[in-house]
Amino acid sequence: MDGHFVPNITVGPPVVRSLRKETELPLDVHLMIEKPDEFIPAFIEAGADWVSVHQEVCRHLHRTLELIKREGALAGVVINPATPVDTLSEVLDIVDYVLVMSVNPGFGGQRFIPATLNKIRALQNMRTSRRAGFRIEVDGGVATDTVREVVRAGAEILVAGNAVFGKGNPAENARELLRIASTATMQQV
Repeated sequence: MDGHFVPNITVGPPVVRSLRKETELPLDVHLMIEKPDEFIPAFIEAGADWVSVHQEVCRHLHRTLELIKREGALAGVVINPATPVDTLSEVLDIVDYVLVMSVNPGFGGQRFIPATLNKIRALQNMRTSRRAGFRIEVDGGVATDTVREVVRAGAEILVAGNAVFGKGNPAENARELLRIASTATMQQV
């Protein structure tokens, strides 16, 4: 977050570099910033494996996604709750994942926006009809009361902050979210 596209300021390449030293797990970097092209190489050099950018800030979205891939990371595109899914139609064949914001970006602890379930379903349908390989990620308000419907709508990657770290034991909270998500996945089949 850069304090411009969203009001908060958070993690930069030095923190990603520190995290990379401590884990071999993939690092998913979601850039909520106005000029992502200027920072993509630094984040990937620091150790980001996945980099996603907001459709709303990229003047040349295709070029930005190609930059991410050329630098060696998986490329993702993010859409805000009010952004129509159709705005992604020209890049769905080159992205590795689409991140649907299910809250307005910038602050943790917000309530899930139910209308975003329609976006997830639409992306699932677009993926199937195009025989595309992108994955669907959801960020915002993912909690024990929303995760079932999010997964049933077609999401495969879930970002949960407050539901894991907000109260109680984070490990237990994460296990419970995973249990509910797994059950919902099995019910899809």
